[in-house]
Amino acid sequence: MLKVLRDFSKVRSGLTWRKVSSSLDVFDKEKQYGAHNYEPIPVALKKGEGVSVWDVEGNKYFDFLSAYSSLNQGHRHPKIVQALKGQLDQLTLTSRAFYNDCLGEYAEYATHLFGYDKLLPMNTGVESGETAVKLARRWGYDVKGIQKNNAKIVFAKNNFWGRTLTAISASTDPSAYEGFGPYVPGFELIPYDDLVALEEVCKDPNVCGFMVEPIQGEAGVVVPHDGYLRGVRDICSRHNVLFIADEVQTGLARTGKRLCCDHEEVRPDLVCLGKALSGGLMPISAVLADNEVMLTIKPGEHGSTYGGNPLACKVAVASLQVIEEEKLAENSEKLGQLVRKELSAKLNPETVVNVRGKGLLNALVINGNIGVSAWDICLKLKENGLLAKPTHRDVIRLAPPLVIREDQIKECLGIIIRTINNI
Repeated sequence: MLKVLRDFSKVRSGLTWRKVSSSLDVFDKEKQYGAHNYEPIPVALKKGEGVSVWDVEGNKYFDFLSAYSSLNQGHRHPKIVQALKGQLDQLTLTSRAFYNDCLGEYAEYATHLFGYDKLLPMNTGVESGETAVKLARRWGYDVKGIQKNNAKIVFAKNNFWGRTLTAISASTDPSAYEGFGPYVPGFELIPYDDLVALEEVCKDPNVCGFMVEPIQGEAGVVVPHDGYLRGVRDICSRHNVLFIADEVQTGLARTGKRLCCDHEEVRPDLVCLGKALSGGLMPISAVLADNEVMLTIKPGEHGSTYGGNPLACKVAVASLQVIEEEKLAENSEKLGQLVRKELSAKLNPETVVNVRGKGLLNALVINGNIGVSAWDICLKLKENGLLAKPTHRDVIRLAPPLVIREDQIKECLGIIIRTINNI
């Protein structure tokens, strides 16, 4: 038996320590030992800095995905990295069984910055969505007076906020929900960007919340009509329904404002944050709300071992400070206008039928009748030094780090235009 264990240990050690020497090695190892729940663009990245990444062979690329807007501050921003390193030498985790000396400071900074009474810290973006759903239901029972187990939350069709059972129960995408039932009850679905439908569904006294992305990201960067968010705010206020803004992808300067809702000067009742809240260093998310909503949940009724850990708190504060100090929202607004203007004017309209977005969250809609998919175009962009990824078969999302300079964005626009117009 000891011999068998020693032999197994040698085999395991050999597998663990075999050095990766090429991109193909990376692809093969992940395919052999990892779950097959993603289909990445075939590039094996080893290093990132600012707006650029390098693969294991040393080829350099512009990053035009930013880890789905997690890297608004760029790869390895020095201030955020230093905040992480400094806290690593002090204390990383206490759980919420004890106080730590970082969470209060983080909550104070964030609530003052965004103008809310309270912050509830979590880790991943989907956890912030789950937290908002629980808060809305609890508020519905304790404050609005909905009968037990009758609360309903409304979502827009084609939403995406994660892959937990709760999130997919609100999904209209078969690839997200098919084969994973039974689903979480109590959800209603209405068309996105449809105020008439929202008005009608909110007449139901059991509706306690409407959770919506200010711009639908995974659906293809779908931008609602001007006034939609103001209409949502008005309808929710009149029917005593909580307006829950899923700003996990659109928030934190991505669309040219601190929050995407700021474009229409509306204040949601709950705000879900994530992704760039960590500057791309670790999973950090949060929900913002006022006392009437947040304090409906009492000690022991919701939480997370890692949520609000000292390391995350220091990183989150630094990440928010970078956004403010470096005026990333202003840069996003300015360069986003340049992106849409240049691409709309210079891309072949027979290939790209629409250019849309806000700030530096933009998308190209590819003509589905030309025999070339968005995936095919992304492979060509990779060959020319720019990494992007389709959101669906016919949409390419363009979302570089917000620290990108005007000269860099012009270089990237040249790559995109030459690549697509030469197809």
